[in-house]
Amino acid sequence: MLFLSALISGIGLGSMYGLMALGFHVTYVVSGTVNFAQGSSMMLGAVLTYGFAVALGWPMPVAIALALLLCALYGLVVEFVAVRPFASRGSDAWLMATVALGIVVDNIAMFTFGKEPRSLPSPLAQTPLTLGDLGLGVYPLQLLIPLVGLALAGVLHLVARRTRWGTAMLAVVQNRDAARLMGIPIGRVVAAAFAVSALFAGVAGVLIAPLFNVQSDMGTLFGLKAFAVAILGGVSSAWGVMLAGLLFGVVEALITATLGSGYTQILTFSLVIVALAVRPNGLFGRAQVRKV
Repeated sequence: MLFLSALISGIGLGSMYGLMALGFHVTYVVSGTVNFAQGSSMMLGAVLTYGFAVALGWPMPVAIALALLLCALYGLVVEFVAVRPFASRGSDAWLMATVALGIVVDNIAMFTFGKEPRSLPSPLAQTPLTLGDLGLGVYPLQLLIPLVGLALAGVLHLVARRTRWGTAMLAVVQNRDAARLMGIPIGRVVAAAFAVSALFAGVAGVLIAPLFNVQSDMGTLFGLKAFAVAILGGVSSAWGVMLAGLLFGVVEALITATLGSGYTQILTFSLVIVALAVRPNGLFGRAQVRKV
């Protein structure tokens, strides 16, 4: 019973890590940079949904749609303000710039939203379902989260392989100069990648908010774990980071259920170090071929 409950919880939590890690994957494969403000993007998804749905009383679908739209716009701001000015000059200062921007946004949210955690009501997280004769109560949202995560991973795969934007993205990845000569707007493609990255994090925030408390610093630890998942899965592999997210979430839940929450962070991140020592390119990544 304990194992099954931890497994279900871990799959749902791991899907959130996988969604945020997909954001790291998208920006990395397109521009060679990552959005270290992912945690603040997740927080914005949850806080904005709470603000629109609870504080303003708007219908939940409208609140979620507007919150995710603003998350995507935030991704564009991250790329324009904290990445483009530095990456265009060949500087790695975007690393610190994205971190700093995320901290600024977190603190703005703290001053406007407040420090106290708040609950986001959802009909999918109020009445648990009983699975068979096991007597195990599971919220419908816990079953929906993995489906949404895997569906978005599948959509990303199809877009990258079957659409014009996906073809442009792959062209930018393979040869930026050739893509520019072919008339592909590289700047727009990179900006779109950051918008998608923040959107995925916003979706994670919206989905996890009814199960956890909504607060201004909720994305900090989630963002750190998502980056660990992206590296663990192989940041260049979309399905790799999603599978690594599920694995990380299940292991984390099992450790918490069996040993207690005091050991969770110690053991999960220790296992990440061991895994990367054995597989430096990630569990599902491949070593890059360098031309000389």
